[in-house]
Amino acid sequence: MTVTPSIRRLSLVAACALFLAAGQARAEPSHAIAMLGDPKYPAGFTHFDYVNPDAPKGGSLRLHALGAFDSLIPYIVRGKPAAGLHHGSGMYFETLAARARDEPFTLYGLLAETIETPADRTWVEFTLRPEARFSDGSPVTVDDVIFSWETLKEKSRPNARATWSRVAGVRQTGPRSVRFDFANTDDRELPLLIAGFMPVLSKAWWSGREFDATTLEPPLASGAYVIAEVDPGRSITFRRNPDYWGNGLPVNAGRHNFDEIRYDYFRDASVALEAFKAGDYDLRVEGDATRWATQYDFPAVADGRVERTVLETGTPSGLSALTFNLRKQKFRDMRVRDALIHAFDFEWLNRALLHGGYARTASMFTGSDMAPAGPPDGPELALLEPWRGQIPDAVFGPPYRPPVTDGSGRPRANLKHAAALLDEAGWRIVDGARRNEAGEPFQIEITIRRPSNEKIALAYARNLKRLGIEAAVRLVESAQFQGLIDTYDFDMVFGFWGVSLSPGNEQQNYWSSRTADLPGGRNWAGVADPAIDAMIAALGAAQTREELVAAARALDRILMWNRYVLPLYHDPGQRIARWTRVAQPDVIPVYGLQVQTMWEAAPR
Repeated sequence: MTVTPSIRRLSLVAACALFLAAGQARAEPSHAIAMLGDPKYPAGFTHFDYVNPDAPKGGSLRLHALGAFDSLIPYIVRGKPAAGLHHGSGMYFETLAARARDEPFTLYGLLAETIETPADRTWVEFTLRPEARFSDGSPVTVDDVIFSWETLKEKSRPNARATWSRVAGVRQTGPRSVRFDFANTDDRELPLLIAGFMPVLSKAWWSGREFDATTLEPPLASGAYVIAEVDPGRSITFRRNPDYWGNGLPVNAGRHNFDEIRYDYFRDASVALEAFKAGDYDLRVEGDATRWATQYDFPAVADGRVERTVLETGTPSGLSALTFNLRKQKFRDMRVRDALIHAFDFEWLNRALLHGGYARTASMFTGSDMAPAGPPDGPELALLEPWRGQIPDAVFGPPYRPPVTDGSGRPRANLKHAAALLDEAGWRIVDGARRNEAGEPFQIEITIRRPSNEKIALAYARNLKRLGIEAAVRLVESAQFQGLIDTYDFDMVFGFWGVSLSPGNEQQNYWSSRTADLPGGRNWAGVADPAIDAMIAALGAAQTREELVAAARALDRILMWNRYVLPLYHDPGQRIARWTRVAQPDVIPVYGLQVQTMWEAAPR
């Protein structure tokens, strides 16, 4: 074949174009990846600011959990996994990168030595550390990473499957390098989710085993601890691996200080508190303001052996709510949901039952710059404007605020307004009961798993009965509750949806049309709203903090003004009760205290 000069020139131009395109697509491998902006810690950093790098190693830490467990696999629908196993604890299963708790959303290499992603984040590539090992000494390989993605995409919980299915493909790019390509190129969060939220499993260990079946055989993992003892349903003990491959990494400095960590299980929170008072375990994070106010007056507090502190954090409140099951016809009318919200007397509950220990939640981002403030404008208004007429008009006004009562316990004005809304929605009083046009009574079952919520639910049920609604409260044990949730077999339930300073894909798991009917998912309400889908997409596509805040505020407005849930209340901070035989760092990061940064201050 004869090559003419013009073809040579064309080939040269094409080659140059391909070279430039490749250059634009590549990025420098880095020690870290941030959702927005630059990582706080530079390459070569020695430790996070919120740890004590000189914390002594040794001793033991005893913690508690409630209920029971029947599995050592925390990533599947089946079974109740034991405490301490999830990669979020940083103890057992590991991820490619570890999250810094004093930044909104930044991850630093753990199993991965470097992380590389282009400006458009259409892919991410990880190079594994050559020293990375599972606890049996076998190396962590690219095959293990690919196997983990394939397995979790097919067999993990629905919310995780939804996340990993957005990966278009995974391939090995070098002896220790693996690349993930993304189907949704607008979602800039995906590289971070792969880095920090995908546990890396051993392909060899899982060969011949069923990943989606419960087991009490300790699975092979790469973390700082191994499972030393399992007493099914009663306790699990982790022992620090002296040959842990990650000793000395900057992300691990000042962490994993105890030689042994044990979780003991208790029947309920009351029994667990009494065990703490007796010194049977070392640390409590108290989520109940009533218990905090009334049940911590015991000798060890008085003489200083137990310290009680409320730690201020910088995290959003998250959303604690009574959730309407929108799959039920009776909850589909927004006027009905609004009426049911008006019947909730927070002011009386907080004073009479909760010792004034809580603040009412008006936004899942309360306590951060992502909570709506004033009417929407600028980028936020630009996101909402295309949906005018399809979302409540109130979205374009002041932020949502839950109705306020007179605190009397019989909020007549609120109940009168609620009754009018129910009448308007076709639920009228007939023979002393609230009925629809078919004569069917309005009946609600409120399902709870925590006895501490029972008095709240019963007080709310009394107000519902004043409206002519038959309200029953049903307390079920944990396993049964999980089964009801997984199959969405409930009317109303108490739930909590946590958020971070960098909200993103978890919002899809919480509120997206894609997850509305997935069994075992986190979209308990069954929200399927295209406007909310659009705001979740805008969160994932945000490239600046301003864009992220605008999308978060817009999402929050649509969710709250549609009254998809009945917002409850939130804590003022992280309540910690600690026996002083264990110590904590002086610096509390924005995401709060973690047990992984504590150490033994005095032998038992």
